Amino acid sequence: MKQSVSETPDFRKTIPIDQVGVEERVAKFNTRSIKKESKLYALKLALSMVDLTTLEGADSPGRVRQLCYKAMHPHDRIEDIPKVAAVCVYPSFVRLAKETLKGSGVNVASVATAFPSGWATMKSKIEEVRYCVEEGADEIDMVISRGEFLKGNYGYIFDEVAAVKEACGDAHLKVILETGELQTLDNVRKASDIAMYAGADFIKTSTGKISPAATQPVTLVMLEAIRDFYYKTGTRIGMKPAGGIRDAKLALRYLVMVRETLGSEWLTPDMFRFGASSLANDLLMQIVKQQTGVYQSSDYFSKD
Repeated sequence: MKQSVSETPDFRKTIPIDQVGVEERVAKFNTRSIKKESKLYALKLALSMVDLTTLEGADSPGRVRQLCYKAMHPHDRIEDIPKVAAVCVYPSFVRLAKETLKGSGVNVASVATAFPSGWATMKSKIEEVRYCVEEGADEIDMVISRGEFLKGNYGYIFDEVAAVKEACGDAHLKVILETGELQTLDNVRKASDIAMYAGADFIKTSTGKISPAATQPVTLVMLEAIRDFYYKTGTRIGMKPAGGIRDAKLALRYLVMVRETLGSEWLTPDMFRFGASSLANDLLMQIVKQQTGVYQSSDYFSKD
């Protein structure tokens, strides 16, 4: 929910981020270990938080149907495997994904607002969002206009997010900051605050189209912004690191960071997501290892 004018901070003021301190906290999180009896639970939890994504120029109806099937049935031969949280597609495939996933409980997300560049008029961005919602999208992943942000035009970013949030109607809004282009952790914090005060339901690191994408230091800064926003407003905002998280070991480190920064209330697919399709197979391999004591060949898992 967009905050009132009286509750909105002056975004021109910089909240200084101690980069060394952030890196030291991340290093400490990475020393934590998840005990054997809890590891299987954590692996399944991480799988349930994955947004399976296909955002390529060569996407096809068959590719989207295949991804939707995997979202509902990550591994047919393993019992008690959770479905993933969502399937994310381009606007043209929203209706197909919605029909394929009907009744499964898996959400349909769509990128919008001229993904991944953000270079489009506000009118066309709003029209695209409304089209996605009309086609059945449960979630909208928008990109902010990084050029405007880097010029210091923070009011533009606030108004942009607020307008997209209004266009979303009942759909949840995930705001992509594209942190790899924001240059500093101070800017990551500022962009996080702008997005949340303007009405974001989630803040998300990256499009996955540039490098660096998600990193632990950037994610920690965003988690701390969410924590401070919650303390000030009582509103819980979700978090989605996207891009570069390819193995289960790293995913579990992210879960530790979320637990120790925000608490267990955020350890649900409603509040935390991984934007990392390739992560799903490694999580499945680790789950099989925990249950059977042996690794399956990667040939047993569909290629995303």
